[in-house]
Amino acid sequence: MLANVCTGAIKGIEGFSVSVEVDIAPGMPTLSVVGLPDIEVRESKDRVVAAIRNSGFDFPSKRITVNLSPAELRKSGTHFDLPIALGILAASGQLSATASGKLPSLLVLGELALDGSLRPCAGVLPMLIACQKLGKTAIIPPQNVLEGQVSSASFLTPHTLRELVEYLENRADESTVKISFVPTEPNEPETELDFSDVKGQALAKRALEIAAAGGHNVLLIGLPGTGKSMLAKRFPGILPPLTHEEALEITKIYSICNLIGKSRLLTQRPFRDPHHTISDVALIGGGSSPRPGEVSLAHNGVLFLDEFAEFSRSSLEVLREPLENGQVTISRAKETVSYPARFTLIAAMNPCPCGNLGNPLKPCTCTPMQINRYKSRISGPLLDRIDLTVNLNPVKYTDWNQSSEGETSAQIRERVLKARDIQRKRFAGTATTANAFMSAKQIKQFCPLPAGADAILEAAMRKFGLSARSLDKILKTARTIADLEGTETIETKHLVEVMQYRPLDRKGVAD
Repeated sequence: MLANVCTGAIKGIEGFSVSVEVDIAPGMPTLSVVGLPDIEVRESKDRVVAAIRNSGFDFPSKRITVNLSPAELRKSGTHFDLPIALGILAASGQLSATASGKLPSLLVLGELALDGSLRPCAGVLPMLIACQKLGKTAIIPPQNVLEGQVSSASFLTPHTLRELVEYLENRADESTVKISFVPTEPNEPETELDFSDVKGQALAKRALEIAAAGGHNVLLIGLPGTGKSMLAKRFPGILPPLTHEEALEITKIYSICNLIGKSRLLTQRPFRDPHHTISDVALIGGGSSPRPGEVSLAHNGVLFLDEFAEFSRSSLEVLREPLENGQVTISRAKETVSYPARFTLIAAMNPCPCGNLGNPLKPCTCTPMQINRYKSRISGPLLDRIDLTVNLNPVKYTDWNQSSEGETSAQIRERVLKARDIQRKRFAGTATTANAFMSAKQIKQFCPLPAGADAILEAAMRKFGLSARSLDKILKTARTIADLEGTETIETKHLVEVMQYRPLDRKGVAD
């Protein structure tokens, strides 16, 4: 006998429907799953057998074949347990015609425990969004109810396989398989990290304000204790709030990685700060069954790489694609997936391995060869993708001991929001969201040079060997500074200010 149950799968961050076809025929008792199942899906066989028996049903001692269609796409995840179990019950005649007749209108997701209870699974949100387009009612574990609420799809949340069958057989009311209590969304805690805590470092604060206003990448270079990490951790506090579309996209990524937690929709911009020992795959994403990496988890937020030069050379080089294109494409023999990765990079590093190069009080113990090797870990093409570079000086005692507080994050954020509003109107109707992401055509349209600026840029390009990408970065950043000042055109003073944030074009790393 043949049964068909609809479930879902994920490609990139988008869900698509999968048909679970179950055939039971006479022969040697076996349970085989075909259709490019991953190891998680192949292991579902043992969980399904135990769950069916422990739920009070009979497991057929026949030849059972489960096909996951479309067969050419790889399937991964533990959510195939429940649809496979339901398909076996239907194909073996343990479901009535009434219950089997309801299956075509359902999209079934859920991991099974050995006792038949449902456990949470990853990636429910993108699959529910796909389910909404199909017009089906989803069956999901109770622990995934928050993702169901975010998706706006119709869904039921049975606690066990037995409970679901009782509902399909009309022996239980819908209230038994649906959570009636909707948890309130927790209030976001007010951050205690404020720019007013940072003493001195006016140039670095200004650079971060420009970065927040235009979505630019920043490299902070300075002696240990000059406030690099302190500044970076306060950076999210001056960023504009997420739009609903941005929040939904982030939540889908976190759903795939099973990192949503107890909140419904993620409404705060992510801040990811991986350790410098991170592997290439963990940073960029991938694996035998591709998963999003840290760059995708930082999408629409901040990726903070402290001890920038301590990351492996290969890990840093894989950042080129997301910094340039805003996405990561991972190719495997049988599939190619893309993950969004449009983030603001905040990198921080010491001027040398010992950290004392340029310190007037502590001598540097590094040899010239060690310093050159340290600098060379960051390639020219990667530096070319960083808009702003700031050398932080040691904080003076007078700055540290000042009684008056500096500008607060709220004050800086107000200016950032005004600049972003200008950009929102400028790029209305396009995919561009900030100055840093302008195309070549948009640069030509929105960044006309003031009189005399051609000579300045030509001289800088000839003297410092600036690339065409560097010139584009300079124009984009100058456009952001003009937006912060509320001027319609770029002025020469804006270009001059940008040039002071590109010391590496002139001297190399922290010379």
